[in-house]
Amino acid sequence: MTGGTLSDHDAPESGAIRPYLLLIEDDPKLGPLTAKVLSTSFEVELVADPDKGLARALSGDHDVMVIDRRLPHGDGVSIVQQAREHRIVSPILMLTALGTTADKVDGLDAGANDYLVKPFEFDELKARLRALTRTFDPQGKSLPIGDWTFYPDDDFVHSPYLGRVLLTPRESSLLRLLAEHPERTFSREQILRTVFNSDDQPGTVDTYVHYLRRKTERDIILTVRHKGYRLGQL
Repeated sequence: MTGGTLSDHDAPESGAIRPYLLLIEDDPKLGPLTAKVLSTSFEVELVADPDKGLARALSGDHDVMVIDRRLPHGDGVSIVQQAREHRIVSPILMLTALGTTADKVDGLDAGANDYLVKPFEFDELKARLRALTRTFDPQGKSLPIGDWTFYPDDDFVHSPYLGRVLLTPRESSLLRLLAEHPERTFSREQILRTVFNSDDQPGTVDTYVHYLRRKTERDIILTVRHKGYRLGQL
């Protein structure tokens, strides 16, 4: 792992208001080093204990979180999942030494927005965090969904009571299809051809409808019996 030292131009800017980042990492060397590197851009809270990390994650105090997958007596995936179940919408990046596709999918399905496999470059970590925390342009394209506002180009919806809810690119593509045609009912096969890959199964559509409902509200997508899905009205 490289990029672990601070140069003069990396020194924290005095007086700058920085996003609040929760780092859950138990490695006694990597944790403090990562916190030091990220402190140039973030106010970093480092927690090594998974139980304390979960409590802090559920507090909703943080603008972004970085969570190690492998923790002593715990699993970072479980922390991510519980945070999402408690409607914590802050973007989450997972650090993992497990580089298989299945391991990455487990983290993303639990609610993580991105992942980075160890060993990694600190420059890449910082770039990914900048992407997750970038300021979205409120003047960009938006689509109304009841009292919610969907920003398809930036992959998030804004809730009047939850704030910003980040979506994966596939979740965003599915919601965009429905939101751009609010009066139309799409069959699973039509959604599959438009949004997903040709080798995906129709059940993939149901899975992503479930993901969207879990992140937002159940009525964001309506099931039309024997026909498919259409946009709901929140």
